[in-house]
Order: sequence, then C-alpha cells, then structure tokens
Amino acid sequence: MTTSTLRIPETIDYIVDWLRDYANKAGVHGFVVGVSGGIDSAVVSTLCAKTGLDVTLIEMPIHQSRAQVNRGKKHIEELTKSYRNTSVMELNLTEPYDGFVRLLEQVVDLNSDIDKKFLTLSNTRSRLRMVSLYAIAGLKGALVCGTGNKIEDFGVGFYTKYGDGGVDLSPIADLMKSEVYALGRELGVNSDILNARPTDGLWDDGRTDEDQIGATYDELEWAMRLQEEYGDEPTESHFENDRQKEVWNIYLNRHKANKHKMDPIPICTIPEDLKR
Repeated sequence: MTTSTLRIPETIDYIVDWLRDYANKAGVHGFVVGVSGGIDSAVVSTLCAKTGLDVTLIEMPIHQSRAQVNRGKKHIEELTKSYRNTSVMELNLTEPYDGFVRLLEQVVDLNSDIDKKFLTLSNTRSRLRMVSLYAIAGLKGALVCGTGNKIEDFGVGFYTKYGDGGVDLSPIADLMKSEVYALGRELGVNSDILNARPTDGLWDDGRTDEDQIGATYDELEWAMRLQEEYGDEPTESHFENDRQKEVWNIYLNRHKANKHKMDPIPICTIPEDLKR
C-alpha cells in the first residue's frame, strides 16, 4: 500500500474554502456534480456540499449496472439528508445514447473493428454526460465540478477528452487515489462506495479500472511517485521485482500515449512575416 503524509482534516477545509472562494469570485450560484457511485464523485460532491452553496447532484445512467446505480442513489440520499443546499436530478441517458448509436450505424460499420467500436462508444457515453452537465450548469448559473484524481488526470490520462475531462474546476486533481479514499473515510462516505472496486462505468461488461489499465491504483501511485522523483528513466535499482518493472512500463506507456490530454491544445502559430 502507498502512504501519504497528507493532513486530512485540514486538507478538507482547504478544498472547501477553495471551492467557495472560486465560485464567489466567478459570480456563480454553486456547483453541478455528476454522481456515479464511485469514490471520486462521492468525495467531490460532499466537498461541494460543505461549501454551503447550491449543489445539484446529477445521476446520468446509460445501461448502468444495478450495483453502481444503487451506490450512487444511497450516497445522494445520505448527502441530501445532511445538507439542505443539495438537490438531485436524474437524467436517464440510455435512450438518447441508443438513438445516437443507431444514427452512427447508418453511416459507419461499427462492427468492422470491435475494439475501436467499444472504445468509441464508451467515450461517447462520457461525452454525452458532459453535455448534460453543462446544459444543467448553464441553466442554473453553476460550475461543472470535475471528479478526476491526480493519477487519472496527470498520471495515466484515464479519462475521456471532452468527456469527464471537460470541467470548470478540479478540486481533487492534486490528490492521489489513496488520499481521495482517506478524505472519503473522514467525510463519512458510505462503506459500499469505499469498498467497491473502482470503475468508470462506461462498459457493458462491467470491467473495472484495473481490468482496463492492467494495474491497481496503489501500483500506479507508486509509479507516478517514481516518475516525479527520477523522471522517465529510473535505474534498475529502483525495481524490486519483475512486477514493478511491468507496472512501470504500463504507467509510462499510458502516460506518453495520453499526454495529448494533459497538454494544452496545439496551436499553429502563424509567423509574423506572413501577417504583413
């Protein structure tokens, strides 16, 4: 297991103050948070609720497993009971998603490459949710609050570009996954969420994050700390066994492949002599 020296109660207070201050300076009325039934959205929605500003919790199932839906609903029920500034909306996006898939099938052969089909459609789910969050946020004069953690956002790039990566602010993006869990325990997030295996909920077969990545978050956290300290080329002495080498390669390959998500959009800068 990875360890952290993070002072949890003080960190919670810091994030809550940061959220409140950002919203007040932006002149908005509160936050919109997509609740999935996972630890990240549970922690973020609770932190937002503690600001005292209006928080809209949005469920957006798309062919979602019953377990994920139940975890999300339980968390929302507990949060709305504890914080009067929270409200809930359910947008069942299954029908709009299925309709979009049918439209795609009219112009492309989705089954020509099954791997690309499944990846494309999982990203489509995420982007449909982003559109929904921004529609509600726009109508409410609120900010879309991101739920990505440091490993996902800056380590392996485990998110959808312009999907769950499309947000206004990211309160836990500087926290490792283990630290998010620590905040969750301190905040009283229910045990069903704390004990559930992390999943993005974008696949019909119910695959977990570990199934997709090939490593646990603890392993990825170790690799990210190794990169932060020694760069992209640690020496053999930093690996205690073959599994650590394997995890390092998994981490580094994903980090490099997904760097385009983490870097600013490339801009073709026109030379000054062409502007004269």
